Amino acid sequence: MTNRAILVIDLQNDYFPDGKLPLVGIEDAAANAARVIAAARTRADAVIHVRHEAIPADAPFFVAGSEGAEIHRSVLPIRDEPVVVKNYPNAFRETNLRELLSQQRTKELVIVGAMSHMCIDAATRAAADLGFKVTVVHDACATRDLEFADRKVSAVDVHGAFMAALAAYASLTTTENWLG
Repeated sequence: MTNRAILVIDLQNDYFPDGKLPLVGIEDAAANAARVIAAARTRADAVIHVRHEAIPADAPFFVAGSEGAEIHRSVLPIRDEPVVVKNYPNAFRETNLRELLSQQRTKELVIVGAMSHMCIDAATRAAADLGFKVTVVHDACATRDLEFADRKVSAVDVHGAFMAALAAYASLTTTENWLG
């Protein structure tokens, strides 16, 4: 086992085309994430899956126990890969993630998943604050269109703005570059 872990954040059914909150580019992002995961497994990197469960039970998506809250089939955990269940955008908040990484002597995190402007942003900043070396594989992340000041902000612009901001906290790379 290396001192690197891949964090697979919120690649769950509700974010895919038949889900309750489909994201722009989610299928391509998940395919890239699957390639990162496959390479990590052959390199003996840890793979940790993070799954969001919404609070309260009448939330619009990721309802605990629902099919939409399940990890998407393209990135399912295998063998003893841990699944960290979270209730907030920050994967470290009120979870065992930090303890798990400490037990594995993890120093470096590679982050893939969704949504770029929420959970990827929150986890990346928190990980950097905790002293981890962080890499975000930006084409293995996805988000959605947003609205601000009565105008639509496209998912491409949301993703680009958040990745640009995260460059202060993490290395940003593509799947191809990360695979080497």
